[in-house]
Amino acid sequence: MSKILRSTALVVVILALVVLAGCGYEPRTVGDTNPARVEEMKQTLRDLWVGHIFWVRHVVLNIATNDPEERDAAEKEVGANTKQIANTMTPFYGEVESEKLYRLLDGNISAVREYSEATVAEDKRRQDAALAHIASNADDVADFLSHLNPYLQKETVRGLIAAHGAHHVLQINQYKAKEYARLGATWPMMRQHIYVIADTMTTALVKQFPDKFS
Repeated sequence: MSKILRSTALVVVILALVVLAGCGYEPRTVGDTNPARVEEMKQTLRDLWVGHIFWVRHVVLNIATNDPEERDAAEKEVGANTKQIANTMTPFYGEVESEKLYRLLDGNISAVREYSEATVAEDKRRQDAALAHIASNADDVADFLSHLNPYLQKETVRGLIAAHGAHHVLQINQYKAKEYARLGATWPMMRQHIYVIADTMTTALVKQFPDKFS
């Protein structure tokens, strides 16, 4: 495995360990909430976030294979999925905050797209700029969500989103290096991490709005 792949994989592992150690994730619900309603929200968020990594993976693949028609179709799915994720927050925070979340998530995808295009072009300067964009977006998402919900600690969210971005970077590097066997192992790791993001958001929503889950 190349040096850049080893380095990215190490970053992913470190970030994942930091997040899991510090997130204080609680799978149980609180108060007099209805477990069925909590489970419904958890499954909805899990499905949507898995859809996110599924369609972004297709965009990355189509960038690598230079297939503009397939890429355009995948990009449309990414946009629709991002809007769906943001819309799950509307019943809790309103349309204005939902739109802010949409823009932040779209910014995350843009940064990943930039890194993918730079990697295909073998442009180190653009890769570094994209990585800086991914990192700053993680900070922005963390700042936004931690102010929105007191049960989402800023450092926890930043770690979750940073690790998520690192997974995308690892996947892109593996496509570039044609490390297809390793790509197969990266997918379940990405999916499991996305479950942590979805479940962390669900737990925070239940704590902040227990009446909506009664």
